[in-house]
Amino acid sequence: MAELLSYGFMRNALMAGVLVSFACGVIGTLVVLKRMVFIAGGVAHTAYGGVGLAFYFGVNPILGAVAFSLAASFLMGYVQRQTRQRQDTLIGVMWAIGMAIGIIFADMTPGYKADLMSYLFGSILAVTRTDLWLMLGINVLVISLVALFYKELQATAFDESFARVRNLPVDLLYLVLVAMIGLAVVMLMRVVGLIMIIALLTVPAAIGALFLKHMHHIMWLATGLSLVFTTGGLLLSFFFNLTSGATIILISGVAYLGALLVHRYCRRCPE
Repeated sequence: MAELLSYGFMRNALMAGVLVSFACGVIGTLVVLKRMVFIAGGVAHTAYGGVGLAFYFGVNPILGAVAFSLAASFLMGYVQRQTRQRQDTLIGVMWAIGMAIGIIFADMTPGYKADLMSYLFGSILAVTRTDLWLMLGINVLVISLVALFYKELQATAFDESFARVRNLPVDLLYLVLVAMIGLAVVMLMRVVGLIMIIALLTVPAAIGALFLKHMHHIMWLATGLSLVFTTGGLLLSFFFNLTSGATIILISGVAYLGALLVHRYCRRCPE
């Protein structure tokens, strides 16, 4: 471990794992409880359009991803709330358009474009201090918003009809949530890549929801599990020379299958 921590890139990677764990725990819980897993995947893949555009115009790809993911989040959320179109159809169309825009502008960008692959599959070992500060800022913003609107978000997560009866701004809260999903996507993009974001964002919270009922308890457990998955996957990838993002997702997936078996066994056990 001493040798491991002697590398600056490993220290940055471990810190990135800690930071994204909070986003996964907090936002992932809301995504799972409101059954928004598919929209989270849609925002993640649509964000690639921003990466391609940023490369074409010579802008920081992270800034492009932030702008594009937020725009996609608001558009998906607004149209889904205001029209009667099927949510999965809308998300699928925007998903495809965003990826197509990213690929086309990447093709139009002159020069070697190896960095683009890191945004698809993740490159936690390439995280810089600038990335860490960005992750910290997003964490502070997201956690502050959730703390400020915790009761309202909890009400809409468990019973949206009741929230409407209590005159809560359900549609506005929905747009705030999808915006936070867009910000979380930008954080996770550097760790596991756009293709596998949906797994790390939802698996820890899904495990927590199997065993816990209170939303804040699920958030804490999901945050802890995310930290275990990211740190464990990073260490395994380092010692066995594996791809970090894929290793993190594999560990989380195996843990979820194990949690399902434990949950099923506990339900069958006599009280």
